[in-house]
Amino acid sequence: MSTPLPQFWPGWAKRLADLYYAGTSAMFLLHGNTHDLVPLAGTDLPRYGPLNEFLGTQVFGRFDLVLSYDLAHGIRPLGGGDIERQRQMVGVLSRRIGDPEKLPRDPTQALFLLDRLVLDNLTAKEADRIRVAILFDFASFVAPDADRGGTQLAANLVTLLKWAANPYVKRSNLAFVLIDERLADFHDRLSSSPHVNTIEIPLPDESERLSFLQMLTRDQDVASFSDFSIESLAKLTAAVTLSDLAVLIESSRRTGQRLDDKRFKARKKQLIERQAQDLLEFIEPKFGLERVVGHDAAKKRLMDDAEIIRRGRLDVAPMGYLFNGPVGTGKTFLATCLAGSIGMPCVKLKNFRSKYVGETEANLERVLGVLRGMGPVMVIIDEADAMLGQREQGGDSGVGSRVFGMIANAMGDTEYRGKIVWMLLTARPDLLPIDIKRQGRAEIHIPLFYPQSQDEIRAYFVVIAKKFGAPLEPGDVPDAPYVGDLSGADIESLVGRAWRETLIAGEDKLTRERLIATFDGFMPSTQSLEREMQEIAAIIECTDRAFLVPSALKMLQAHGDREGLQRRFKEIMRLLGKA
Repeated sequence: MSTPLPQFWPGWAKRLADLYYAGTSAMFLLHGNTHDLVPLAGTDLPRYGPLNEFLGTQVFGRFDLVLSYDLAHGIRPLGGGDIERQRQMVGVLSRRIGDPEKLPRDPTQALFLLDRLVLDNLTAKEADRIRVAILFDFASFVAPDADRGGTQLAANLVTLLKWAANPYVKRSNLAFVLIDERLADFHDRLSSSPHVNTIEIPLPDESERLSFLQMLTRDQDVASFSDFSIESLAKLTAAVTLSDLAVLIESSRRTGQRLDDKRFKARKKQLIERQAQDLLEFIEPKFGLERVVGHDAAKKRLMDDAEIIRRGRLDVAPMGYLFNGPVGTGKTFLATCLAGSIGMPCVKLKNFRSKYVGETEANLERVLGVLRGMGPVMVIIDEADAMLGQREQGGDSGVGSRVFGMIANAMGDTEYRGKIVWMLLTARPDLLPIDIKRQGRAEIHIPLFYPQSQDEIRAYFVVIAKKFGAPLEPGDVPDAPYVGDLSGADIESLVGRAWRETLIAGEDKLTRERLIATFDGFMPSTQSLEREMQEIAAIIECTDRAFLVPSALKMLQAHGDREGLQRRFKEIMRLLGKA
């Protein structure tokens, strides 16, 4: 193609055009943010419209015939707002395959007619050939995955694959674009074909959001309805679609509800969680790492990493962390405090698995698309051993292995180093596949242990009392029993009990006597093989000896380093019947 592509075209459209005009492919599968607005012109007065209109008037704007097909409307010519072009297309379509009003909607019958159009065009004299682009909207319903489609739709798949692989089609002025937001809904034979170019339409980046907002607020006094400038809104609305941006602005402008900090945060949280279909939970970090008690070596490493990311030195930022240790050691709290210290948005990955065929992969695909659009973002995956699956997981028709592959690829994508920080939390790191834990993914393994000294326990009490809003001085905390066996969760329970009794008694401050009485009635969970196994697993996984507390170093020495701990771990597994 000799004519330069318009500057206002999105990156994915330029890639599609380059591939098409290079003659490498005639079939494209567009997925991702397919229902958003797209720029239709790049003049001083830019316009925005749906994806189909952009394809029909921009990418294939010089084609003789642009057709759109979906199950609801059948085959229709797509001329955009050009009435004359639309009229000409109706005439061409009528002569080639029939009156558009009488064409079938059934996909198999429709593809039969379109196949006839393709064949006639290929075999026609050169002077009679026309340039044809066919857009399939909600295309996964035409060629769905094997479990949903069945044999009755196999003919549709064969037709599409034949078009894609036909070398004569690639050399002719023919183009096929399959459009649907979820790649996982397509048949594997189609989405993985070397003759089909799969292109993701990402969520708009900051520059795209800024251009859209400038168009949307032209000739408006933004300060009259928003506390934020257009530039600030463009920066703060990562992972928000242009359609949702329009709603955000127009709702504030027309209703008179000012877009202040509180309303903006609530709306952004709502929009992003909806975009991720409630598979991500927004977490607002209330504290930084300075509020974490103990874990001094781990905190120093995390603070250093936070400073590196704040400076923008993403080239040396870690891809992810693995926080492991016995239950109740504060893994989630430490992760959210790291997000607070960096000043990075934080989300928690919720259960994306589904009992319905194809839904699990589609859910994860959507979540990963939102995360890529949000960056920078910190992603917390709790109970990571259960959430992530295995490369060679059986008994689920390959779902587990596909999920593992999708997450492993996302975690290892160096393009997002420092932009998506992965936080895997688990008490059983031994159950995580080694591919996930290797360098370049969750590369920093930080073990967490119970408080090791009375001073550390005393600091825990003071911090947790603040969380309850209970006044407590360090000197009022008595020596606690069960040093080394009290988890952070145990201490929170003790403070909660003592504060409850304080309020019942009509008092307004925790006292030493109240805490002593609470200690006397407290029975912690007994030392168990399960907990020992979790501690050993954390020690074995540790990537820096400085992270190990004295009790862990003592355990490591007593068993003859990691090899001895591995033997003890296997012995406990046998005793628990898990070997």
